[in-house]
Amino acid sequence: MSNKSKKITTVGEPNRVAPPVKVKGKRILANPIRNPRKVDGKPVAVKVQQNRNFVPPSLPSKAIAEDSDIIYGRHPVLSALENQRGLNRIWITARLRYDPRFHHLILQAKENGAVIDEVEPKRLDQITEGANHQGIAAQISPYSYIELHDLIAKAKSVNDPVIIVADGITDPHNLGAIIRTAEAIGAQGLVIPQRRAAGITSTVVKVAAGALENFPVSRVVNLSRAMEELKEAGFWIYGTAATGSEPLHTISFSGPIVLVIGSEGEGLSMLTQKSCDVLVSIPLQGKTPSLNASVAAGMALYEIYRQRSLNTLYLDKLHKPL
Repeated sequence: MSNKSKKITTVGEPNRVAPPVKVKGKRILANPIRNPRKVDGKPVAVKVQQNRNFVPPSLPSKAIAEDSDIIYGRHPVLSALENQRGLNRIWITARLRYDPRFHHLILQAKENGAVIDEVEPKRLDQITEGANHQGIAAQISPYSYIELHDLIAKAKSVNDPVIIVADGITDPHNLGAIIRTAEAIGAQGLVIPQRRAAGITSTVVKVAAGALENFPVSRVVNLSRAMEELKEAGFWIYGTAATGSEPLHTISFSGPIVLVIGSEGEGLSMLTQKSCDVLVSIPLQGKTPSLNASVAAGMALYEIYRQRSLNTLYLDKLHKPL
């Protein structure tokens, strides 16, 4: 005896339709097929076209999108606010929000479309992953690099400009420190390669401590071609290398200058060395074979501007006749 159940259909019984279900304002029928097709008296499966108007419930999103960029700390965010850099969102503690240094700028950023969230310090700890946020963080728009020809034109608007070229700097802390030193000492801009090198990230912005708001950066596809373009514009290119180069203090730096800094481990690539006019080195007396890239950049920049300061006549420093 068979245990299979049989469906008994009453003659004249209408097709039963489940009550409609509403999802986010859309009317969806639970059983949209009223009369299934039959072949030889047997039902045939019919492919149901998906309702394109159906909107599935949204999944919980992260507090910060993966492609967003976060800066934190009072000085970096304050510099971004003062220079009206594009800010999508600002997280700030109640105590700091009404600080005289921030209150007016926060209101101005709000008028420009930024979302202002007054949060507890614990929330900022989560956003910055436990970093020293000092009570404020901001989600910035992607950094806007300047075109190389625009950087050259802007640099040549001053006498004896200096441009830094970073050849394969992969550590964002080193890159940020180079930018901070270069802007502080008076350089006109930075050139970085697009591949196999650090770009301008939130870490770079944080380490640069506001310097990026007044320091243009150009990102190029071909670094050698960019250096040739700098040569055509009248710049003399000096590359830092540990061996086979002239001591830094023996070089007379004058006119438009490009200072090329190599990567942390390998230094300048052979192709970049061939593009340089002169290779210079920093003489070392200890047993340490090399310097950190940002330290080497700072020492070389200081020597360039030290020599130029010696050729500058400071009238206010002259001794007055007795």
